[in-house]
Amino acid sequence: MSAEVKQPSRVVPEAEPTSAGTTVPMWLIAGMLVLLFLGAWYFDARGGWFEAKVYAPYHSLADVERFQPRSGGDAVLFRGKVLFEQNCALCHNPDGMGKPAQAPPLVGSEWVLAAGVNRLIRIPQLGLSGPIEVKGQVWNLPMAAMGVAYSDDDLAAVLSYIRNSWGNKASIVTGDQVKKVRAELGGRNQPYSPDELKKEAE
Repeated sequence: MSAEVKQPSRVVPEAEPTSAGTTVPMWLIAGMLVLLFLGAWYFDARGGWFEAKVYAPYHSLADVERFQPRSGGDAVLFRGKVLFEQNCALCHNPDGMGKPAQAPPLVGSEWVLAAGVNRLIRIPQLGLSGPIEVKGQVWNLPMAAMGVAYSDDDLAAVLSYIRNSWGNKASIVTGDQVKKVRAELGGRNQPYSPDELKKEAE
């Protein structure tokens, strides 16, 4: 019996990896397009893209400066302007020129531009009654105590604005000056007459 001859087994080498072209699934393309659309829609709806609330107020550099926060003396005058336009401009006009047969002008008024502010503080604090001469013209309509509800600083801001607007140039009124005059008035609640004011020190 002849021995069987064993032949060595043949090792088959592994095939080299190959690449083949394939198409991207349509559901993946559709999903990306949907996400892109939703992202653009969200940005357009919530991104403030030329939103009027964001861009409309600013038409020029002057507009931008107008909305900047004030500081120091500018803040005082700006606060005074706001309060003046809310309360005083009804009678004295926004331009400070007054109204015929109603309220005297504040522009160039000797009462407004006095060297001292003690008399001026008393007018809005208690009001005014009786004929008063302003720039050579006599006015005889009473003024209410428009400043009695203001804080010391707010009344000072209004008076500072009046003394430094429409061509007026005078010193700033401080809250401490208003506080001092109010303390001097004590419990008085009757309006001043022009003659009484003239007796008070400036």
